[in-house]
Amino acid sequence: MPILNYEPINPSTDVTLTKTLLHEAVPLTGAIVSGTYGTYPNGGNIKNYSHGQFQSVYDYPYLSSSANHIFDITMGYDESSVLSSSTLSRPQQTKKINMYNQFSQVLLGFTGSNNQVEIFESDLNISDNDNQMKEVFFLSMSRLLMKDQIKKGTFSISLGTGSVQKVGIANANPFINASGTNTTMTLTDASASADDTGTAVSNGGQYGVLYHADGTATGTPYGVVFYQAGIIALSASIWPTGAAGAAGDNQNIFYHDATRGASGTNYTVTACMASASISGACDAIRRRVQNISFNNTTEINSTVYFCRVPFNKFNYSSNNTYISGSKIRVKNFASDPPVTYITTVGLYSATNELLAVAKLSEPLRKSITTDMTLRVRLDY
Repeated sequence: MPILNYEPINPSTDVTLTKTLLHEAVPLTGAIVSGTYGTYPNGGNIKNYSHGQFQSVYDYPYLSSSANHIFDITMGYDESSVLSSSTLSRPQQTKKINMYNQFSQVLLGFTGSNNQVEIFESDLNISDNDNQMKEVFFLSMSRLLMKDQIKKGTFSISLGTGSVQKVGIANANPFINASGTNTTMTLTDASASADDTGTAVSNGGQYGVLYHADGTATGTPYGVVFYQAGIIALSASIWPTGAAGAAGDNQNIFYHDATRGASGTNYTVTACMASASISGACDAIRRRVQNISFNNTTEINSTVYFCRVPFNKFNYSSNNTYISGSKIRVKNFASDPPVTYITTVGLYSATNELLAVAKLSEPLRKSITTDMTLRVRLDY
């Protein structure tokens, strides 16, 4: 339908930008990562790769077309860690150190004249060398879950800290010890808030500290969450590091590498990170995840155009049905004021090229006695 005239839009007075944040609650139960689709450590929703550098967790058997990627798990340690010079066997040591360095480069950046990678720290100052985390488990949330970022102050993860052995032998439950005592540790970023209180900024964006106990800065820090990157770094110090007991003993056993077999090796957390494969360490941490929850964030950026409709314009329609026998249908007498109904708003470029069309929910009556403003919002 041709337009008879145009009403210019003043960029300084008729256009504004807005941003809306939408949040969804995302609950992840431990059963998804270690038991819903198979017997631990195997599961149809757990994908291991030939390179052996990380595991992927899906919400459904990953070979299914219905499967959605949830997060990846891996681990690593800094080359200055005692594990790099340990007398323990050290398979995949180069990969483990490289994995730590890669996350550090992306999230923290470099330091010093030699461009050494920063060491992860469970505080809001990554350069003071306090609360260093040289042995770290990494959980990388998928964009499907976290959207544009994790909402600050909403992240929580519950981990089992009890000692374990093979399934069916002694105490196989990391959330309850042999005496029936709860051994679950919950870490939260409750000290962070949407106004950026309790957060700091690094190369990888904003991050907050994961505290035990009451979730505030008075608790014990055991990790950090990078909100925009969707990455959680957990310190190995969450778990006891004393010597693992012999077979049949539950002392500080973080991982048993023959879960359903008759034999295997008991590992402490440090021995696991040094001597087990990365996939084995991923199995161990998966078994200890009881719950993960957070609110994701979707950022909707909008441009709002205020389209002015003055009283003396747009009072006539060029629609063919507006005329009948050379007379305007809505007028009974020549002295009657013209009346139109606005149904559509078109946004044009400076050269009168149609760029966007907005439909009104219902026709708006327009006459020479009315002056209105139509608000058109473009979301992206």
